[in-house]
Amino acid sequence: MALSACRRAEEVPAPEIRPVRVMTIEMRAIGDTVSLTGRLQAQSEVNESFRIDGRLIERNVDVGDRVKPGQLIARLDSMNEDSSLQSARAQLAAAQAQSLQAQNSFTRMRDLLAENAVSRASFEQSEALFKVAQSQVESAQSLVSIAQNRQSYTRLLADVGGVVTARGPEPGEVVGAGRMIVQVAREGAVEAVFDVPAQVKNSAGANPDIQVSLTSDPSVTAVGHVREVSPRADPVTGTFSVRVRLVNPPAAMRLGSTVTGRMKLDSVAAIDIPASALVRPGADAAVWLVDTKAGTVSARNVEVRAFDAARVQVAKGLAPGDVIVTAGAQTLRPGQKVRWTEATK
Repeated sequence: MALSACRRAEEVPAPEIRPVRVMTIEMRAIGDTVSLTGRLQAQSEVNESFRIDGRLIERNVDVGDRVKPGQLIARLDSMNEDSSLQSARAQLAAAQAQSLQAQNSFTRMRDLLAENAVSRASFEQSEALFKVAQSQVESAQSLVSIAQNRQSYTRLLADVGGVVTARGPEPGEVVGAGRMIVQVAREGAVEAVFDVPAQVKNSAGANPDIQVSLTSDPSVTAVGHVREVSPRADPVTGTFSVRVRLVNPPAAMRLGSTVTGRMKLDSVAAIDIPASALVRPGADAAVWLVDTKAGTVSARNVEVRAFDAARVQVAKGLAPGDVIVTAGAQTLRPGQKVRWTEATK
């Protein structure tokens, strides 16, 4: 009892104070440069197809081949069309023979009528037969023209000049009218196609200049202008398709190449913090907010607008004048005492 009374009272340990680096939040005008990956395409692509059904027996071009207007691309089996044309021509010959016979009969009846050797009724009957025969010749001629057209449709000729970018059925297959046999990228304008997030699309300036370079060789560059922005987002990715027409692209920028586009966004007032300040104690991103009077920290959830490896743009959760931890944030806990130094901006 006496010994215990003589013990010195146990001292309460002093609270741990961790050194951190902080920054004071302020609104700044931010205009980032974004980089997007896309691909090169022709401004227009044409699907070459047959006008009639048939069995494909020949295709003379493949992907990567260059075609000229009027060049033979593919052929269908023309046996049926050849037979139809031969039949139509035979009908035309028969109609022409009947027309010639009716014309001769009409001429004789007209001469006999002038001599009052036949009745007017007989003459009018021969005249009617001659007109019917002429109509049959015209009808047969139309059938010949249709048969000739169908025969010509068994040969697929290129409508435009360009490069073949895709192919359809193989020889031996039965194809339907309108089915794509080959796809031709029209010669001329080349454009880059990018899938752009909504926030980038909304932050872009009016008619911005876009620097486009080959991903495999960044030294190959060209300037582009936005030609078309899709009004509807992709239902899977939520991005918008943006087509950028290139101005005088170098020859190394071939169709199908992967390219990188860089665009300067409009300057907007935003809160910009270092990426090191961001922590994720739960499902939401957060930062450590410093109570400068008590010298303690507490977690504050924030909504991130955009980020990269170095900086984070905060949409909600922070206000000008707030003090947050930018270094040493990963070792803190709620209510932690801290000693801070202001970060260099």
